[in-house]
Amino acid sequence: MTDSALLLASIPEIGALYRSGQLSPLELTRLCLARIETLEPQLNAFITVTAELALSQAAQAETELRSGQDRGPLHGIPVALKDLIDTAGIRTTCASRILSANVPEADAPLVARLRVAGAVTLGKTNLSEFAMGVAHADYGQVNNPWDASRTAGASSGGSAAAVAAGMCFAAVGTDTGGSIRIPASYCGIAGLKPTYGTVDLSGVFPLSWSLDHAGPLARSSADAALLLGALTGRTFSSEVKLDGLRLGVIQRANPYDQPEVETVFAAACRALEAAGAELCEVQIPDLGQADAALFSVLLPEAATLHAHWLQWQGGDYAPDTRAQIELGFALSAVTHVRAQQFRRHLTRRFLEALGRLDALISPSVPWVAPGEDPVFTGGEGAAEGHRSVPHNLTGLPALSVNMGFGAHGLPLGLQIIARPHAEAVCLGIGAATEGLLPDAQRRAPLALA
Repeated sequence: MTDSALLLASIPEIGALYRSGQLSPLELTRLCLARIETLEPQLNAFITVTAELALSQAAQAETELRSGQDRGPLHGIPVALKDLIDTAGIRTTCASRILSANVPEADAPLVARLRVAGAVTLGKTNLSEFAMGVAHADYGQVNNPWDASRTAGASSGGSAAAVAAGMCFAAVGTDTGGSIRIPASYCGIAGLKPTYGTVDLSGVFPLSWSLDHAGPLARSSADAALLLGALTGRTFSSEVKLDGLRLGVIQRANPYDQPEVETVFAAACRALEAAGAELCEVQIPDLGQADAALFSVLLPEAATLHAHWLQWQGGDYAPDTRAQIELGFALSAVTHVRAQQFRRHLTRRFLEALGRLDALISPSVPWVAPGEDPVFTGGEGAAEGHRSVPHNLTGLPALSVNMGFGAHGLPLGLQIIARPHAEAVCLGIGAATEGLLPDAQRRAPLALA
């Protein structure tokens, strides 16, 4: 198997090579580090690369596997962490000048779980400043492996780009309004926002504590299931039969939808129906209020978190980040409370729809990756999260998988939403969809061509 083929292999394929003695964790980790060194000037996916630590962890994994100590499917697998997740002795910057020298004393619990699982951590991935959707000039935008003149998506773009480009096999991201699913769509990979609270967020710097989720990004739904298992200590199946499955197609008009998105989504729906799934159109009442509700929750929570730094280090923020945070001080308590009430109402509406269906589907994003990330409080920013935002408000699990390609061969995402704690349903439908659309899985980003 060539080096490029190894870097695009699935986690189970790599595990089988390890256990048969055909490949070692040290060999693969060195390949990943070499890939990072080669592609970083183009992609800017990492803030900190922990090569020495990764090689030490890989050597330990190699010794353990050879001696018969097997920690499970992630043992010796190179992964990456979004740089707002605490790592003991390794700086955690949140891609901000304010925390550029921040070195936590302890690992976040999710990092500790990955260490127990034997994963090899290659480093900390780039993000928009404090996950607010704007890149700080000190760190820069993450570029897309399919076209480096375009964004990989905010705010988990570094994690998505690293996975898509073969720098690592999976990565952890966070999602407050679509920040796992949007980069997953732009980079042609699988990205899961689990049910709210499924992954422990202790030691993860918050954007909005009542909307934040952490979850996996990987090149397939099956690989994402393995990373989610390590993050939670549970097992998640990614096997679902499409025949007889009832799927609701969410109807939500978006004037920003590009025709190619509708065309590729329609083709994916036809493929699902041909495989035996039953599709019907679904209207979620009051869904049009979701965008405003998200901002009315997120902005005051973010402003509360940043009030001290705004007073004493306001000039250290990127101007657009600071402007967005300051919007939170202008929103009234009544507006915030009404938005929280709307969340409960919207959740009931979704649960009513899911009571008669197995899952809901929609496009993930209304367009292919743009040249740069829009400011999320602006018109284009709100439109970008039009499909993803409702599921942060409800906390329901939502997965984006690659459903095909649009203009210039750029990936497009299909979003799958299920009942609370039904991550396995999302992942199973995602895996089945990936199997139906093999062309969406065969292609490789230009970074690996």
